[in-house]
Amino acid sequence: MKTPLLEVRSLTTQFFTEDGVVRAVEDVNFEIHPGEILSLVGESGCGKSVTGLSLLRLIPIPPGKIMSGELLFEGRDLLGLEEREMERVRGNDISMIFQEPMTSLNPVFTIGNQIMEALQLHQNLDKKEARRRAIEMLDRVKIPSPEVRIDSYPHQLSGGMRQRAMIAMALSCQPKLLIADEPTTALDVTIQAQVLRLLKEIQGEMGMAVMLITHDLGVVSEIADRVAVMYAGRIVESGPIEAIFGEMRHPYTRGLLESIPQLEEKKKRLNAIPGQVPNPMDLPTGCKFHPRCHLMIDDCKKEEPPLYPVNKNHFSRCIRWKECC
Repeated sequence: MKTPLLEVRSLTTQFFTEDGVVRAVEDVNFEIHPGEILSLVGESGCGKSVTGLSLLRLIPIPPGKIMSGELLFEGRDLLGLEEREMERVRGNDISMIFQEPMTSLNPVFTIGNQIMEALQLHQNLDKKEARRRAIEMLDRVKIPSPEVRIDSYPHQLSGGMRQRAMIAMALSCQPKLLIADEPTTALDVTIQAQVLRLLKEIQGEMGMAVMLITHDLGVVSEIADRVAVMYAGRIVESGPIEAIFGEMRHPYTRGLLESIPQLEEKKKRLNAIPGQVPNPMDLPTGCKFHPRCHLMIDDCKKEEPPLYPVNKNHFSRCIRWKECC
């Protein structure tokens, strides 16, 4: 087994508001190996994006605060770095593609300027060389006429082109880890497929690791090696893609999979998960999923279950995991 590129140990992130404490991420543990694609899956409000932002220490302080944990990147704890050291990691060793490129790209600077800034800052390139590399990256993400598009502003590009520009910017310094936060959410189905193929292709060429954040298990099946399913700020099931899709052992994972439309079952009603994700300021006792779970018994309300080992690489946070699926 390779040494993990990133080890996340007992990560807990909270937000302190006038209404109370938002427990966004609680005791999260996972690891990512070099060249691997790990997908973080769950409904909106489960803590996926906060986990990604915590890795780069981009949580706004206040009201947010990383309360505890270790973020070991190549053996160094990112939480122990000075801000200047952390700035050298962001965009260089670890990059992030944010959810909505139109709000992530600066509207008053050209696409080229924004890519060149990262190259000049982290790679110490002069302006001419940075522009050449920026054109090269735009071409690599299959933006047509990159030598022209480099001088375009974000509003002059389509949604798909803006997302490709974001990918080019994130990959310009050849990071070891890419965090992709819902990279296809705002795109139509055809463009989604193109962006996913592009990510997978470039990931294979560069040999980098990817943490893909998404609520869409259809996306996961296309690209991921391993999956970690999040619910109410916790990982409730994790394992290889084959185990999660073929032998899931948590009722929440099962609910997510059964809510995916199947072409061969066009007339069959989808099995939606009842209820909604609980308020992170008022979480239920015991298992956080029990109010929505069809397998719930009294013991589920008493204390939160640990992650039970289904096998060596597959874990489930459910006391009835043997009966689940």
